[in-house]
Amino acid sequence: MAYISPVQDLTFILSHVVNISALSETAIFAEVTPDVTEAILTEAGKLCDQQIAPLQRPGDLSPAQLRDGVVRTAPGFSDGYRAIAEGGWVGLAAPVAYGGMGLPMALNTAVNDMMAGACLSLQLCPLLSQGQIEALSHHASDDLKSLYLPKLISGAWTGTMNLTEAQAGSDVGAVQTKAVPNADGTYAVTGQKIFITWGDHDLAENICHLVLARLPDAAPGTKGISLFLVPKWLPDAEGRPGAANGVTTVSLEHKLGLHGSPTAVLQYEAATGWIVGAPGGGMAAMFTMMNNARLGVGAQGIGVAEAAYQQAAAYAVERRQGRTPFGDGPIADHADVRRMLVAMKADIFAARAIALACAVALDLAAATGADDQSARAAFLTPIAKAFGTDVGLAVSQEGVQVHGGMGVIEETGAAQFYRDVRVTTIYEGTNGIQAMDLVGRKLKDGGEAAFRLLEEVQATAEQARTSLPSLAGAVWDASESLRETTEWMVAQTDPSDRFAGAVPYLRAFARVLGAHFHLIAAKAADGTGPRAALAAAYVQRLLPEHASLLIEARAGSAGLYALDLDDLLA
Repeated sequence: MAYISPVQDLTFILSHVVNISALSETAIFAEVTPDVTEAILTEAGKLCDQQIAPLQRPGDLSPAQLRDGVVRTAPGFSDGYRAIAEGGWVGLAAPVAYGGMGLPMALNTAVNDMMAGACLSLQLCPLLSQGQIEALSHHASDDLKSLYLPKLISGAWTGTMNLTEAQAGSDVGAVQTKAVPNADGTYAVTGQKIFITWGDHDLAENICHLVLARLPDAAPGTKGISLFLVPKWLPDAEGRPGAANGVTTVSLEHKLGLHGSPTAVLQYEAATGWIVGAPGGGMAAMFTMMNNARLGVGAQGIGVAEAAYQQAAAYAVERRQGRTPFGDGPIADHADVRRMLVAMKADIFAARAIALACAVALDLAAATGADDQSARAAFLTPIAKAFGTDVGLAVSQEGVQVHGGMGVIEETGAAQFYRDVRVTTIYEGTNGIQAMDLVGRKLKDGGEAAFRLLEEVQATAEQARTSLPSLAGAVWDASESLRETTEWMVAQTDPSDRFAGAVPYLRAFARVLGAHFHLIAAKAADGTGPRAALAAAYVQRLLPEHASLLIEARAGSAGLYALDLDDLLA
């Protein structure tokens, strides 16, 4: 089955669930009316369905290759990227002053969701450029902005993120790449970076690397890290790509999935770079890009889940095997297959609503400067990233299961979704790190942002008690249990006790938020029809998971360390 962008679902969630209309009441997003939203999503959907989705299988079967020092991308990727760039999609949410459209992150997130579902390998390239645009917009000098932002926004140049080294993965403070000042105010950057997504390719005329490195005599750890912009080709006096910089592609990684996306090992040898932000402020500047990317990666997981679900559902309504309760029908009529399909669809809706709610909060914070919206977005970001990618992994795995034996036959394409999405739970901060961020940094306010969200959940449940009593009561009870566990988390003084329960706590929070958004959707549909039925299925079958998750979240760390390392190896 060909991929069909979920324009209708995205439009419904934005309009009826996460209140994108609040943006049109602000000065900077006043033109974002329902008609504009629908038009943008419709056009993006056409691009994804007609030009991007056909590249999904070719990218897997004919991956990017490094030959004689030159990276050649998969067949059709160049045309696909050109369509994205020429359509202005890279700069959808970028500053108008530098050629962007200045539209909300909520719309950008929705478009990224569709593009990821169409072809995640290709969508990674503009996503990274968008993150770099965000970082440069906030931290670069005016000269760097003037030169690089128009090029990145137009798609003529692309951007990357260079954090990881062989000895420095999640522990970014272990970075050893050096940056030595040159007499002209630039820096000579030397070191090797690994796992650099779209680190080299033939789609654009230049590639701009944001590189974490240490200045001479820099402090140890993350406090001594600075950020540098290092282009593959040095711009000449007219701002055009000129002489080659000291950046070499050593190799391309051989990966489980995402074969169409070249992931490079890059060697920097006295490469010319420009500092972005203050010396020693590299992590602050890079986190601007990473937080942008974390929401984007959550949308990637959701997009792949959508594509995997569509293929599985199409297969299930065509494949006939055994007798169903309705006679000689398709396997979709078997109760267990129906269980899988309903759970897949319900989880996709929940994850998508969480991601779009996070994006709307980011937009409201940018438009109004409201601290509560900023805190809301910060709290939702790790949930959106972790739950969105967990759903991508779970749904693509179930998609293989729905296909049965055919799911492990590569020609069906079902396994590719699973292989491609697997890394999303790892990059831009593993989902365990997202959970630790949630119970660590994001609860440093004493749980204020969390409690505000829970008050919103309970208010919605109270309003729905008359029209949807069984669903509303279950959602209210679940949110109250989550409130009690949040209070427990806030009270813990030993970080290990918080961290030991971080992952189940994040997932429980996502479960409750998912039920909250399903309940809003059911109310918007007047408690009838498929949206209300899907909400009931989520609340009855998936929400109960929160109870066991919260028990685990409060278990503390002692039991984990009762087994020492020798016991684990025995």
